[in-house]
Parts: sequence; C-alpha cells; structure tokens
Amino acid sequence: MSEERRKRQQDRAPDGPPSVLLRKLLIIVVIVAVAAGLYYLMRRKHDSRVAAFARCLSDKGAKMYGAYWCPHCAEQEERFGSSFQYAPYVECGIKGSRATAQVCLDAGVKRYPTWVFADGTKVEGDHSLEFLGQTTGCPVP
Repeated sequence: MSEERRKRQQDRAPDGPPSVLLRKLLIIVVIVAVAAGLYYLMRRKHDSRVAAFARCLSDKGAKMYGAYWCPHCAEQEERFGSSFQYAPYVECGIKGSRATAQVCLDAGVKRYPTWVFADGTKVEGDHSLEFLGQTTGCPVP
C-alpha cells in the first residue's frame, strides 16, 4: 500500500480515544436519564399515596383550620407537599382584615392550626402524618 493511500485511510478512520470518550459520555447520559426516571416514578408514587391520605382524612370528617399568615400552618402544609390541595383545609384568615372567618368562629377555633375530627375532638398545633393517621384510621403514606 502506498504511503499516500495509508494516510487517506488514517484520515477517514475515527481516532481511538475520542470514540471511547464518546461512548463513556453516552453511558453516563443513559445512567443519569434512568436515575432521573426512577426518581420521578418513585416521587409520583409517593405523591399519589399522600394525596390518597389527604382524601381519606376528608372522607373521615377531619378538618384542618388554619390561616394564610400562620407559620405552623405552613409547616403542616409542607408535610402534605403538592397533595395539600386534597387536604380538608379551612382558611380562617381574611386577607386585608384582622377578622377571623365566621366558619372558624362557629367551630370554636382559637389557635392555628387546629385539627377537628369527626367525633368533635380538637387538637391544636402542627402534627405528623402518623398522628393524623392513627387518629382517623387512614393508612399513612
């Protein structure tokens, strides 16, 4: 083979190290994509369990009375995450006013958050999902 022909073949052939680097990069991208997918699926499954728990609390007659300005109410809300929209929440604060909503006055709520259960039991403060589950009989996520 002539020297010129050998040089043309070398120019056309991919170099060893960059192709190995490309393969490694591709493997890393695939691993990250699989890990992200698994995280998403596990998070979604957890969120659906918390949403079912919040719905169960509502079905069992539990209610959480709170106020938009209350830091402990915000902590309680964080326990539910994005599933708080399904929680049996009653807003007692009236924006732009220092007054309390009539529904909260009628329920005898004085502090926030206050959980009222179907049997009339009231507990004040931020509580764990485990406590709420034990009190209502709802399966904890």
